[in-house]
Amino acid sequence: MDSRELIKALDLIEKEKGIDKEVVFEAIEASLVFACKKNYGTSDNIHVDINRETGEIKVFARREVVEEEYDRFLEIELEEARKIDPRYEIGDFIDFEITPKNFGRISAQTAKQVVVQKIREAEREKIYNEFIEKEREIDTAIVQRIERRNVIVSLGKYEAILPFNEQIPGETYKFEDRIKVYIMEVRQTTKGPQITVSRTHYELVKRLFELEMPEVKDGTVEIKSIAREAGSRSKMAVYSQNDAVDPVGACVGKNGARVNAVVNELKGEKIDIVPWSDDPKKFIASALNPADVISVDILNEEEHSARVIVPDDQLSLAIGKEGQNVRLAAKLTGWKVDIKAKSQAEKLAEAEEDINEEIDENIEENIEDAAAVPAEDAIDEEN
Repeated sequence: MDSRELIKALDLIEKEKGIDKEVVFEAIEASLVFACKKNYGTSDNIHVDINRETGEIKVFARREVVEEEYDRFLEIELEEARKIDPRYEIGDFIDFEITPKNFGRISAQTAKQVVVQKIREAEREKIYNEFIEKEREIDTAIVQRIERRNVIVSLGKYEAILPFNEQIPGETYKFEDRIKVYIMEVRQTTKGPQITVSRTHYELVKRLFELEMPEVKDGTVEIKSIAREAGSRSKMAVYSQNDAVDPVGACVGKNGARVNAVVNELKGEKIDIVPWSDDPKKFIASALNPADVISVDILNEEEHSARVIVPDDQLSLAIGKEGQNVRLAAKLTGWKVDIKAKSQAEKLAEAEEDINEEIDENIEENIEDAAAVPAEDAIDEEN
């Protein structure tokens, strides 16, 4: 690459890649200064200049004007300096050209390496800037390969990692499968941008409904909270300020079309959609869907704990298989939920009533005994 080719190449990458030509010039100059260290043993007083018009490259050594010279490469005596220009004084600096004979080959090779490096950096920056804006959004990914249980997927021209712990349990991935993924994190590394995606994140459910529902996009329906156990079941609380809109019905869609589209994308994961309420009793009761609820009692508002009474035949349904239904309801509402069957609650209430009666009786007896003791006897006892 000669001087003219260098200028043409920099003009081209500035136009096509958007890389500032001046940045590349400065990088080449810095790299050539470092390369000069091999010839001169130091680069502290060396600088390289590239003519921005012609591409001609020259190397200079900067020498300080001193009274007595100790290092000819770094210094020049005042008497000698004034032969060049009588105005020089001690402490001034003079640049001397020291361009090596073989510098054309060195500079061409260095320039090529720098240009390639800058193009690579620009590409990485472009990827990072593009995907950092997509963080917390969803995209369509195409499965490419599996590496150590991680799935490598392509997002257009770029690759992303679907880690093992972000994969839906039991879901299999084949070459060129198209899947929706949640862009969880985009970060810069020494090897370039690393994009991490997820299939288990709870917000994937929200984003999938946004794709199916214009009402969510325009704010008519709000998704207030989501609790998810990926691959098995999710619960989603929805709300609308518009009384004419049924938020649950809007999410389900005609003949279940909308919710089924999301379920199919999640490979059959069940989704319960419930109405959100600012009344915790109503919200907790709805969150335990599909179980019927008789009553909800707030035990401790500060600790967010509540007791729920359900019909006897609804207890197992309210708790769910391995406690899943009540666990998801608790995550969805943010309340600790203690579920009791009606018969259990009645027995508990009777037991509490008996205990309270016994306490009351003991208190009354103590009061009567205290009243029966004469005042002077009570004083003697105290003494």
